Amino acid sequence: MSTTTSSVHTFGPIVDDAIVQAKQKWNDPPINKWRLLATIRHDGLYGALVPYLREDYKLSTTVVSLIFVTPFAGYTIATLVVNKIHMTFGQRGIAIIGPLCHIVPFVIMANQPPWPAMLAVYVIAGLGNGLIDAGWNSWIADMTNANTTMGLLGASYGVGSPNIATQMIKSGLRWNYFYYTLFGGSVLELLASVATFWKENAVSYRAKNCRSPDSSGGSRTTEAMKSPITWLIAIWLFVYMGVEGALVRNGEPFRSGLVPTGFWAGVAIGRLVLGFNEGERTAVTIYLAISIALELVFWLVPKFVVSAVAVSLLGFFTGPSGGAAT
Repeated sequence: MSTTTSSVHTFGPIVDDAIVQAKQKWNDPPINKWRLLATIRHDGLYGALVPYLREDYKLSTTVVSLIFVTPFAGYTIATLVVNKIHMTFGQRGIAIIGPLCHIVPFVIMANQPPWPAMLAVYVIAGLGNGLIDAGWNSWIADMTNANTTMGLLGASYGVGSPNIATQMIKSGLRWNYFYYTLFGGSVLELLASVATFWKENAVSYRAKNCRSPDSSGGSRTTEAMKSPITWLIAIWLFVYMGVEGALVRNGEPFRSGLVPTGFWAGVAIGRLVLGFNEGERTAVTIYLAISIALELVFWLVPKFVVSAVAVSLLGFFTGPSGGAAT
């Protein structure tokens, strides 16, 4: 009499010697709650300061617009090195290098350097933004209810910076003083990030992101570059991130400074209110259609107040789209 040994197999592909790990949640493991607080970002500042930079440095509109271009160069560098940092240092590396790329530029900016130096350090700040965006967005994207968590985190983009900067200048403080507040925030960011991600070294990262036996053997960056969806989303984000800061309507400096405040407030509220929709494809299509209509209002109605309201609503409806693309 023969004995047959049966084994139980799960449906789907089998990965040799692999242990399927449950996805993390925003509060599980518990330290994730503090990690999310540590990753809250500061952005949306540039547009609010443009009128004052232009006046202080005696710049043309074209030259001052370079302040939007140079951080993009830093972002580009980040795309080339972020995977290497993860594989060499783990998430701990992002937690250290990202905030340091904020601290150094903000100290220099606070002392109102010459314009070429200002642009140069914005490259470093852009590098920090790129590393932190890529590192923490990819971490959150692998959680359960990632879209909701991403919306909450993304809302932090529009909270604080533009409004605080504009109010400080209105109170008589020079624009460069605001960078001292960003410096202080970046120091706290460094301390909090290092404390919460210290154990996430290269060994831990590699264990959680092991390659499938069916992978091509190339780098993860190479694999991503071969995917058409990567290029489509990259082109969309390239256009979106470029035009969001390029909306122009002549107005006095303080009122003009409030326009990006309204835009980023719209982004924050939009990601909080609309970011919980799980039907991403349909939702994003509707949001983009409404955004196109609002853009037409901006173009066709040359009134400052109408333009400002349209820009705020643009932020409200385009904000969730950025999170969905991640």
